[in-house]
Amino acid sequence: MDKSTDNLDAGVKVTLEELLALSAQARGTSLAEVRRSSAARTGLHTSRWRGRGVDFRESRIYQAGDDIRHMDWRVTARSGNPHTKLFEEEREHGLLLMMDFNPGMRFGTRVRFKSVQAARAASLLAWMATASGDRVGVIGFGGGINSEVKPASGRRGVLQVLRALRDWDHAATSEKESLGSALERARRLLRPGTRLILVSDGFCADAESWPALARCAGRHELGCILVSDALEHEPPPPGRYMLSLAGTRRTLDFNNRTLRSTWAQPFAAIRESVRNEFIRLGARVIELTTDSDVRRAILPFTERAQGPRDSSA
Repeated sequence: MDKSTDNLDAGVKVTLEELLALSAQARGTSLAEVRRSSAARTGLHTSRWRGRGVDFRESRIYQAGDDIRHMDWRVTARSGNPHTKLFEEEREHGLLLMMDFNPGMRFGTRVRFKSVQAARAASLLAWMATASGDRVGVIGFGGGINSEVKPASGRRGVLQVLRALRDWDHAATSEKESLGSALERARRLLRPGTRLILVSDGFCADAESWPALARCAGRHELGCILVSDALEHEPPPPGRYMLSLAGTRRTLDFNNRTLRSTWAQPFAAIRESVRNEFIRLGARVIELTTDSDVRRAILPFTERAQGPRDSSA
């Protein structure tokens, strides 16, 4: 591909070169973790789950199904009630990215398409996760994309994700898939200790999305990056504009005062709905516009969690 073609595609199509270059922005930064462990052989992170592992956590009343080998005989003798020991289990963390390739993502009026900005954000997250020693994978949905890259560690794992983002972006069609359907596929790839981060404009959400998301939240840390374009926040200057989506053209008359005053409301309602559902489940939510500084926008994912967060850029 010659340079003139690259210039035409800049901001419209995902390029592997741009995603690779983001590795420089990830240097010295890694995704937040619960606690770093010195027991590298059993994993790089301390899990929030309780089970058999290297660090004693507490004793509790014996429950049916508990391993009798973990009985805490001292507490049992002292209290007169059977107690079992619980341990904090060491597990290797992973990051599973959920990438929305639905037709609405292939739109942008400032700098680049939402689809391109989404790929840039996902790539930077992948580089940061790898810097922490985490495995990285991705699942694509919408746009006829029904593929996945299973989480893998190291530079090889990141490269597999970046190539998939490039290939899927170039192959995306006008087909649609809901978030609920994609989440059911994602659950098959999720393993204990895996983060799940959705990168989307939110228009893929449907009624089935939230029960599926809640099932994931029971065992996994969630995150969401909501990508939007400036035109979804406020109308353009007065005038008549031609829009094209999936082969359909439509003329919008922004001289109309009613259209101008109500234009941003449905876009804001979608973002608010998705944001609220993720926050309700304790997830971090970041808003990212097509002309934002990606690294600055996703920095909340590098901070230790203090509770649900919501930020925009």
